[in-house]
Amino acid sequence: MSRSAERMPRLLALVPYFLARPGINIEEAAQDFDVSPKQLRKDLELLWMCGLPGYGPGDLIDLSFEGDTVSVTFDAGMRRPLRLTGGEATTLLIALRALAETPGVVDTAAVHRAIAKIEEAAGAAQPSGVVVGHGVREAASTARTRETVRDALQAGRALRIRYYSASRDRITDRTVDPMRLLIVQAIGYLEAWCRLAGDVRKFRLDRIDQVEVLDEQAAPPPHAEPTDLSEGVFSPQPDQPEAVLVLDPDARWAAEYYPCEELAELDGGRLRVRMRYGDRSWMVRLVLGLGGGARVEAPDDLAQAVRQRAADALERARHLPVISGQ
Repeated sequence: MSRSAERMPRLLALVPYFLARPGINIEEAAQDFDVSPKQLRKDLELLWMCGLPGYGPGDLIDLSFEGDTVSVTFDAGMRRPLRLTGGEATTLLIALRALAETPGVVDTAAVHRAIAKIEEAAGAAQPSGVVVGHGVREAASTARTRETVRDALQAGRALRIRYYSASRDRITDRTVDPMRLLIVQAIGYLEAWCRLAGDVRKFRLDRIDQVEVLDEQAAPPPHAEPTDLSEGVFSPQPDQPEAVLVLDPDARWAAEYYPCEELAELDGGRLRVRMRYGDRSWMVRLVLGLGGGARVEAPDDLAQAVRQRAADALERARHLPVISGQ
């Protein structure tokens, strides 16, 4: 595992390295990568089997060897900025978050930088896709939260957290007694006894805005038991209403961020989901916030509430001044 983890970053770096140094001697390149020439040749042979979907002769990375020198003759698009569809970006983010949560990863900081790039690009993306460029914003707060929680668990300390509850659209300050860290479907959770709720609760690490380790010992009551996750993270509450939504490709991220049940893959990359919610006004804001990327199929009263809220917003906007561009 460790040898594979060391090899992967090197393989990813080889193509841009040789593109910038056409005709470089293999021994010199091996010294730059701190490997033997024999190992570097093995890496280059592996690159011959990598490339674009289709994986035919014209799709794979191609190299040219002349004596002891090597050049890249076809880079399979690795010199271009990466362009992803919304669905591809979501899939990649899930995989990267899982990698970031996996013990033993060589450079978790690099993983979080990659996540930050994709999230930043996705936030400014047009419906046609996501272009991952070179701008990076610092987005390692979840990693820092995880480290703080892990330290509290190891020391047996209570935590004070500020937490955003998506289902209620509310931020609360809570004191919790940590019980365990969980990774479920590539998302990290803290399971703890919540003194505010008087019960065991699961807190998504990426929704913890602030976390502080307290001097007092963590003391979950004797009857506090870990949650059975055999049927998923969230157990449906029979008294909660549920909505059936159709998400466009660029809105599919909502199915990963909010607890829901995937019902069907539809044409054009759309996804039908069932989502439970505790507050209708929150669900209305969620649908409108997806900017036309979500359509309510059921219930009818929720669809009507979304239409009415959008109509009200448009009516209010008529009275706003129009500022023409320069």
